[in-house]
Amino acid sequence: MDILIGQGNGAAGANGAAAAGLVKDSDTERFMTDVIDASNEVPVIVDFWATWCGPCKQLGPQLEKAVKDAKGAVRLVKIDVDKNQELAAQMRVQSIPAVYAFYQGRPIDGFVGALQESQIKAFVQRLLKQSGGKAPGPSPVEQALEQAEAALKAGDAGAASALFGQVLQHEPENAAAAGGLVRALVKGGDPAQAREVLDGLPPALAKDPAIETARTALELAEQAGKAAGATGELEAKLAQNPKDHQARYDLALALYGGGDAEGAVDQLLEIVRRERGWNEEAARKQLVKIFEAAGPTDPVTLSGRRRLSSILFS
Repeated sequence: MDILIGQGNGAAGANGAAAAGLVKDSDTERFMTDVIDASNEVPVIVDFWATWCGPCKQLGPQLEKAVKDAKGAVRLVKIDVDKNQELAAQMRVQSIPAVYAFYQGRPIDGFVGALQESQIKAFVQRLLKQSGGKAPGPSPVEQALEQAEAALKAGDAGAASALFGQVLQHEPENAAAAGGLVRALVKGGDPAQAREVLDGLPPALAKDPAIETARTALELAEQAGKAAGATGELEAKLAQNPKDHQARYDLALALYGGGDAEGAVDQLLEIVRRERGWNEEAARKQLVKIFEAAGPTDPVTLSGRRRLSSILFS
């Protein structure tokens, strides 16, 4: 397959695609592919963790940063021990966080417990030394994903869809490409096609974070589509009764459907400010969906999360 790589450096902002290739969540079923097979190319660090583990929350982001700083020379795979108890037992994980490093199919290093940032860097450096310090450049597929994410961020949904589609032709189970294609179709105003793509994905991809994010974006678009065109009517209702939370909620959906995510966030935040528990915290839950669909670094997410925290903890 020929992957078309655009000119210029527009891919520089596609941190999400690059990170998706270096850091991933895995499980017992995919361990052989994600860890053993992948370690034939570069060392693979495996982080055994759990949601309730405090030290895991400290170590995880530090490991991710160290892996990303290595620029492809190592990879990180995260395993939730609660969801993969048999695998944890096979690896003799007795306490967490527990970290193993694999290279060429076998474990070569590891540690238990949280480390200082300097110790983590030293750990990664040891792995590079043992593997000959090879740091391969991005593959054509990785370059295409970066270019697609950059196009999507720039608002060129058509170019993004084409690039994501090319990757899927080559790798039909590439979750980053599949999720990206769904998001590009949504952004391009074709939720029906996005739904067709999402529903046709292999079941094994259903729980991948990239697919979950795409599903959230599509669900938002479908909800917003039903409310589209009703902005004026809903604004009139609110003018008569500012306490009509349902009208404000519907207005947020209509604004989002019209491309005004910031306006939608404003209305949902106002509901939270007035009555947080309304309709089982529907406004707060919808805000979380918008933030997930937009991505953690989007200005709407950054501003919205700050404002939501201010309201919740004031």
